[in-house]
Amino acid sequence: MRSTHFAFAMALMATAVTLAQTADQKATIQQIRELGKHDNSVLPALTAYLSNGDPEIRLEAVKAIVKIGSMRSLDPLVKATHDSDSEIQIRAIDGIVNAYDPGYVAGGSLTGVLTKGIRQVKLIFSQRNDQVVDPDVKIRPDVADAIADRISNGSNVDVKSNAALAAGILRDNAAVPALEQALHAKDSDLIFECLIALQKIKDPSTGASVQFLARDLDDRVQSTALETLGVLRSASSAPDIRGAFKNARNVRIQRAAMEALAMLGLPDDRPLFQQYASTQDAELRAAALEGLGRIREPEDTPKLQSAFNEANADWRVHMAAAFALVSEGSVSTEVLSPLSYLVEGLGLKARANVATAYLTELARRQDVRDALAKIMPDAMKDQKIAVLNVLGSTGSPDAAKTIESYTSDRDRDVAYAASRALRMSRFSRNL
Repeated sequence: MRSTHFAFAMALMATAVTLAQTADQKATIQQIRELGKHDNSVLPALTAYLSNGDPEIRLEAVKAIVKIGSMRSLDPLVKATHDSDSEIQIRAIDGIVNAYDPGYVAGGSLTGVLTKGIRQVKLIFSQRNDQVVDPDVKIRPDVADAIADRISNGSNVDVKSNAALAAGILRDNAAVPALEQALHAKDSDLIFECLIALQKIKDPSTGASVQFLARDLDDRVQSTALETLGVLRSASSAPDIRGAFKNARNVRIQRAAMEALAMLGLPDDRPLFQQYASTQDAELRAAALEGLGRIREPEDTPKLQSAFNEANADWRVHMAAAFALVSEGSVSTEVLSPLSYLVEGLGLKARANVATAYLTELARRQDVRDALAKIMPDAMKDQKIAVLNVLGSTGSPDAAKTIESYTSDRDRDVAYAASRALRMSRFSRNL
């Protein structure tokens, strides 16, 4: 009987201790949440909680630090990336990105789908994220190293994938070796995020590390790898890309390979481009026309002009033909000219990204920049803003003069875009 009473007493004591601990935990969490409502002056107090033995308390501390969102939060967030808990690592990584790109956490980061420790990440990693910070944003070396370390040593594949995503958004050059190594992982989501990150960082030397994935058996990985080789202008990968095109399992791979070859624009592929410049598949045809435009062979001009004037062709075909014609030297600013057609595309949501990419490449030439300057006064607001961004990416002195003339524009959005583009232009010039 005594042993029964003793056991019962011990159970009551254990329950009392558990309740006390739970009450203490709740009180601490509430205190942390209250601190999170203040400014960065409370960061030292919140940072102290990152060393607490209770992961729930550390998690709340990270949430509060991220909520404050100050650049001063970077020190504790870097520390939190090394926490043993994967959710804390993920939230710390997202908080770092949010410090450099305010609104990131609220606007679609992995943090947004974390609920009570249950990860619903497939939706995030199945969609492409094209966010990047401005080129002149400087990432602290210790922050860059922390992101790179989580790609290699994150506690699980979700952490590693999220770190790769962050590396791309932050243009984290320090992460390149880790991204290249992670391309050999078994998880396709991680590989995909690493490929997109390498596209954003744009280090041409990384093409050699991507090359083997041009033969991958996963359609998404293979097509993204081919796209990456094109973006990186990896000419040494041309044989692998041609092999992928020839042995494509489906049209998705075929299109990705054709676009990669078009980005390279090698004369050896001119016969292939000529063959597909009249095909019924709009994406294959557009890529072939792009490729001919980059090769710049005058004999192809009639074919390009015919595609541009074709009445019922897909807009992608018209856009690619316009790019090719401007690439060959057609810089007329007349209303129905190829260059004017590309500028018109800047104001159409479905075509804006394609038009921007084409014009960004074309604007490396002064005759194109001069023509864009002539078009600007009559352009619509969205078109003006996009052209300013295009000109800002060139870093050329003549483009800076055009941009500067719009910094006092009556439209505040245009004036702001001009000021930002001028900053980008000066940064690009000093690279």
